[in-house]
Amino acid sequence: MSIATIEIQPRVVDVTITNEMLSIVLEDGRIIFAPLKWYPRLLDASEAERNGWRVFEDSDGRDIIFWESLDELIPAIAVIDGTPSRESNRSLEHWRAARRMKVQVG
Repeated sequence: MSIATIEIQPRVVDVTITNEMLSIVLEDGRIIFAPLKWYPRLLDASEAERNGWRVFEDSDGRDIIFWESLDELIPAIAVIDGTPSRESNRSLEHWRAARRMKVQVG
């Protein structure tokens, strides 16, 4: 038995975020939705922060969606595959504490 392998990487052309959903439009016309609760940093972000994304390719040619102000990276293939963020609670709480401190100081 053989298994088909797809060598074409999905290419991201647009990202939209609502209060409940992350939506990714791919070059081939597919639109992939994922619950925003899967990505806590995006859930905590302001609208301006959510809109501050860009796409770059990793060393294997895969599209990665990056929010610099949130220090958040989400591989397009992870959203397509249905894989939520794997960030630990400890890491997320450290990030949230740093954000609170930044708001208090700034």
